[in-house]
Amino acid sequence: MALLLRFVFLCGVADFTRSLSITTPDQMIEKAKGETAYLPCKFTLSPEDQGPLDIEWLLSPADNQKVDQVIILYSGDKIYDDYYQDLKGRVHFTSSDLKSGDASINVTNLRLSDIGTYQCKVKKAPGVGNKKIQLTVLVKPSGIRCYVDGSEEIGNDFKLKCEPKEGSLPLQYEWQKLSNSQKLPALWLPDMNSPVISVKNASTEYSGTYSCTVTNRVGSDQCQLHLNVVPPSNRAGTIAGAIVGVLLALVLIGLIVFCCRKKRREEKYEKEVHHDIREDVPPPKSRTSTARSYMGSNHSSLGSMSPSNMEGYSKTQYNQVPSEDFERAPQSPTLPPAKFKYAYKTDGITVV
Repeated sequence: MALLLRFVFLCGVADFTRSLSITTPDQMIEKAKGETAYLPCKFTLSPEDQGPLDIEWLLSPADNQKVDQVIILYSGDKIYDDYYQDLKGRVHFTSSDLKSGDASINVTNLRLSDIGTYQCKVKKAPGVGNKKIQLTVLVKPSGIRCYVDGSEEIGNDFKLKCEPKEGSLPLQYEWQKLSNSQKLPALWLPDMNSPVISVKNASTEYSGTYSCTVTNRVGSDQCQLHLNVVPPSNRAGTIAGAIVGVLLALVLIGLIVFCCRKKRREEKYEKEVHHDIREDVPPPKSRTSTARSYMGSNHSSLGSMSPSNMEGYSKTQYNQVPSEDFERAPQSPTLPPAKFKYAYKTDGITVV
């Protein structure tokens, strides 16, 4: 027993006589992503501490596979804060005079990768001290979405859902009714702290505006939804309208197909008729050329006629003139019509 008391006494004296001491206790700090974390480290010196002052902050990442990293250092009256690339520009001493006994730092714009154990080491020979701080970075609930999953009709079953886009666990939910009686239906009370409220046999008294608040240790967020329970829609009329619409669509499609097929048949028929025309048949002579040739032949014949053979000519060749072609034949735009006189005798009468 005496030995034990002596050991305790010696330890107490050793602790009492130690010159440098860090007054900040070990602690755990929780902060939200994007915020600034204040990591305290305050120390006291004694007249015996005559060596140069060195301050060093180290990070032991949450991933045990990574080694400890020096994130900021004070030595020889100079500050070095570019040791750790992930925290470059985001870690700073809070005091402008570190010799005053304040080696605390700020870590700004926190990220999830900043989670880990931070260690503050202070040395001023012969005094040495260190403290550890556990930093946890959490994500506030955000992007909360409230909606109704199902048909908002009387007698139906549906669900009210509250879903955050992000947020560190654990998350707490709280539903409230903001309109009318501002009280949740009694049947919903078991689900008031759940992300989903199951609604059974809905009625119009459930209509109103509801809010859902999601909370964790570093923050909260809220969303709202408007519930409007209405009478069931006329499903028979809806179905009948859908059927009529389908039938009209089928009739329209049938008409389009019929018109297309009819047009194709007409085009096919025109092509067949065109191919049936013989390509080796010469084109018919024009009426103008026929009349001219006939008039020329008659003119040459009449020039050699005499009264004795006029009667025979009138009975044979004159009657052969194609009256239709002769009467309708157009005259040449360059030659004047031929004028001639002839005499013939028929039935004992001479005609000039």
